[in-house]
Amino acid sequence: MAIRTMTHHECVEMLNAGHYGHLACCNEGQPYIVPVYFVFDARVAYSFSMPGRKVEWMRENPRVCLQVEERQLKGSWRSVILDGKFQELPDNDTWHEERLHAWSLLQKHRDWWEIGSLKPDAVPPSHASPHLFYAIYMNDVTGRAATQIDL
Repeated sequence: MAIRTMTHHECVEMLNAGHYGHLACCNEGQPYIVPVYFVFDARVAYSFSMPGRKVEWMRENPRVCLQVEERQLKGSWRSVILDGKFQELPDNDTWHEERLHAWSLLQKHRDWWEIGSLKPDAVPPSHASPHLFYAIYMNDVTGRAATQIDL
């Protein structure tokens, strides 16, 4: 097995192609990681969620990371980690355009809403939808790739 560091371009290319990853956040020294569906556009990962632990923790500590992986044939793999800052995109005048942009990118993909909207417990009915859109603004991105070497 040969492992190499991916270039910045390769990392961004993988984020552009990927839509499923794992979002890690931390609150009071306790890490938390969850699967998320996202789209990546111009140094920003956009996603969708219902209220819950992940959103509460990101509001408290906006420093997060998004990990995306890809397994290939014969044991080869690639993994990218985007370090960034959480920004909620509320439905108001300030964030209206970016919220619409996030929705327009996400809705192009089948079942984009499932991971962020399905909960094990019923969500109490309300007059306004409790769902939210958010962005992860990229600070840094790193990646590694492994290739199986046949001897």
